[in-house]
This record gives sequence, C-alpha cells and structure tokens, in this order.
Amino acid sequence: MFFLDSYFYNIVKYDLVNVFFYQKVEQIPKFEKIILNFGYQKSSFKHLISGLLALEFLSSKKSKLTKSRYLNVFLKIKKGSPVGCKIVLKKHIMYFFYLKLITSIFPKIKHSQPTNFKQSLKSIKSISIQLRNPLIFKELENQYQFFKDIPRLDITLITTSKSQNELFFIFKSVKFFI
Repeated sequence: MFFLDSYFYNIVKYDLVNVFFYQKVEQIPKFEKIILNFGYQKSSFKHLISGLLALEFLSSKKSKLTKSRYLNVFLKIKKGSPVGCKIVLKKHIMYFFYLKLITSIFPKIKHSQPTNFKQSLKSIKSISIQLRNPLIFKELENQYQFFKDIPRLDITLITTSKSQNELFFIFKSVKFFI
C-alpha cells in the first residue's frame, strides 16, 4: 500500500474522528479526486496536442478533450468545439500526484514566486489552485520547446467533506498550505 494512502487512511481519519462527531464510518470525509485542466480561449490543434501531452507527462494517464457546452459569440466558440483538456486522478495516482505537489511544486511557489497561484475557497468540498506557469513541473521544463505555449494549469482537489471546518482540517492535517 502506498504510504500516503495509508497515512490518509490511518492518521487523518483518526484525527477527524477525534475532532468531529460522526454517526457512521462512511461519514468521515476523504479525498475523492484531483482534476487537472488546461483551458484555451482560442483552440488550435497545436495547443490542444501540447496540452494533452503535458497532462499525460504530469500524471502518466491518458487525458481527454473538453468540449464547449454552449455557443459563445464573443469568443467565437461553437457549441461542441474543443476548448481544453482535462484529466481526473483517483486512488493511487491521485496520491502520487499530491505527493509531487507538496514536495516539489509548493515549495517552489512559496519561496520564489508567491504570486503564481490562486486559491478559491467558495465550495465546502473542493479547493482550486491555478498555476500560471506550469513549467514549474520538472517533466514539462525538460521539454520546454514543446510546452512553452501552454496556458495556466487548474488543479482542483475534491473531498467528501460536509462543512468548511472539515475541509480546512483535512488540508491542514495533510500539510497543505492555505
């Protein structure tokens, strides 16, 4: 079993049970998934391919195109046209990516470039981070000639928490800076 998975399963759940009151074991919040997303205003084949490839480098999993749900006259986007790419990470791949975030990416953001991220805490189930420079990842930096034109990376961490206090407690116990 992956050590971060066992850490979540044993220590974080034990801390949650000690702090909050739960009727059933299924009510204990946990990490559900991590969503990585590149969004493009004007989609060209070259940009979409580089975004798909970048997501595959970051997660070792196949990514998918996202299509526009609505017609947007101002941006000249037709309904059903590709506007970005995303990938949903679950289980062990999610924990592996989270470990990469807290060990190599967040220290670079905190110390050298404090304005490179944006947190939104509107929801009680998720936290979203926007990395303006995805070349912070070593996998993308090594292949700079292919990924120099990729836009900001949206990272969404989704939990099953029922309140904002639970959400903050989970992220505090897993060493996530808020």
